Amino acid sequence: MTEVNISCVIQVFDNLDELDPDVKDLMQNAIAARDMAYAPYSNFKVGAALLLDNGEVISGSNQENASYPSGLCAERTVIYYAGAKYPKSKFLRMAITAASKKGTTLEPIPPCGACRQAIVEYEIKQHKPIELYFMGASGKVMKSNSVANLLPLVFDKSVL
Repeated sequence: MTEVNISCVIQVFDNLDELDPDVKDLMQNAIAARDMAYAPYSNFKVGAALLLDNGEVISGSNQENASYPSGLCAERTVIYYAGAKYPKSKFLRMAITAASKKGTTLEPIPPCGACRQAIVEYEIKQHKPIELYFMGASGKVMKSNSVANLLPLVFDKSVL
């Protein structure tokens, strides 16, 4: 038997003011998108903003449905729209923020597993990592230099 140690490196910022101005602006776009989320069932609103290499910023929010599996997370809303509208552009960085009406979310909330898998598909496609910044409603912000950092054993087309 062989044991393999897989690690993840994350940078933690105490608040938005510690971020570079361009990253802070991207997070502000995500916060604005979060406020537009349609989340009447979970009361858990998520916003995401994605910076493309052409300078475009795409933002979106989670969209729920009474038929729960029919909803879509903010991260996938953003990347699928960007992939459809700007298929030749590379994704540089994504900012994500989440807030619950049931309580204050002060800890950073990373993307769910389905979103990590969807985002890593674009990292693989573009042969370039996508920086991720994520936070709760306020407080600390975490940064990962790559989605693969958060999903080290990726499932990709090489296994199909």
